[in-house]
Amino acid sequence: MLAIRIRRRKAAAVATAAVLAGLAAPSLTASPATATTTTNTDYDSTYYKDAIGKTGTGLKSSLHTIISDQTKLSYSGVWDALKATDEDPDNTGNVILLYSGVSRSKSLNGGDTGDWNREHVWAKSHGGFGTATGPGTDLHHLRPSDVRVNSVRGNKDFDDGGSAVSEGGGSLTDSDSFEPRDAVKGDVARMIFYMAVRYEGGDGFADLEVNGQVDNGSNPYIGKLSVLKAWNDEDPPDAFEEHRNQVIYDDYQHNRNPFVDHPEWVESIW
Repeated sequence: MLAIRIRRRKAAAVATAAVLAGLAAPSLTASPATATTTTNTDYDSTYYKDAIGKTGTGLKSSLHTIISDQTKLSYSGVWDALKATDEDPDNTGNVILLYSGVSRSKSLNGGDTGDWNREHVWAKSHGGFGTATGPGTDLHHLRPSDVRVNSVRGNKDFDDGGSAVSEGGGSLTDSDSFEPRDAVKGDVARMIFYMAVRYEGGDGFADLEVNGQVDNGSNPYIGKLSVLKAWNDEDPPDAFEEHRNQVIYDDYQHNRNPFVDHPEWVESIW
């Protein structure tokens, strides 16, 4: 599996180089960020030094301690932050919407049809944290999303299958689950795994965990574990996701999503 992931990361690097060379034409869907991104080992001797070499619960515990040291945003502050973290590299006046892949004006943030809003990828009702400062405002799982598509996703767990979501960029849904478009399946999985490590029952919030089912309701769980692990493998981090992780670290929360830097740690823990 490791060899497969390495090959995929090399392929992503080649694709990014093509964009940098101007070989890729702009489109309405997400394209890799053109900014220089870090490699997955750049922080191993500094930020991740206490986690390197560990596996299982030891790795999860160490990562929790590391990423819990963060600057927290207000919910209103999330609007401006998303305009930076999810900026369209081909049009700096726009953001890329997570589920649909559409590039939309930064000024169209709000709650009306045609606007984009703040999607909690770990649905805020799963654990009841709402929009509270902490899990409710954590940029590592908040993404711009079309208002209507966001409503279709609701608080559903993640799984394969369903019917096409209108203007959803290839996303599917059924009565109890949501499947995002292929290009962001890994992104979604790594955001969910981040939340399960970052929020372990401290600070007055629920202990968030990934489990093997869907239809979890208001419980502090999200599934489906086997599917999310597969998505992490099938869709490795690209330049857009890596750049997003870096912007959050440098300019906002000053913590990282470790599974963007080391997607193989998903298998080590789960």
